Amino acid sequence: MWKHALGQGRLSNTAALMSAALAASCCLLPLALIATGIAGAGLMMTMMRYEWITLPAGVAGLGGAYVLYLSHRRQCAAAGCRFVGERTTQALLGLATLVVVGAILLRVFPTWTAALLQHQH
Repeated sequence: MWKHALGQGRLSNTAALMSAALAASCCLLPLALIATGIAGAGLMMTMMRYEWITLPAGVAGLGGAYVLYLSHRRQCAAAGCRFVGERTTQALLGLATLVVVGAILLRVFPTWTAALLQHQH
């Protein structure tokens, strides 16, 4: 059962990371690149065109990651096995949640985003 639990943790981790990457690609990633001086505002404008798909896909992926994690955790508890990598999975889910929530906040409060960008220059 250990191998099974290990594979389940990896699936949850992968889902969490992919959802964070999808959600971040519309606004957080370009914002970070602009803040560090690697890219210009044109990148953000280009990536924002695709937010209609990346943000919902990120939210759905994060929801799926939580469903997988909780399901596998229940299965392990019922079978009496140890969930291998549970702390890593919890940390990745937490990080992915922060990224997705951050992306949503940037989308819902665009004036806040503009003010944040203006303070960088």
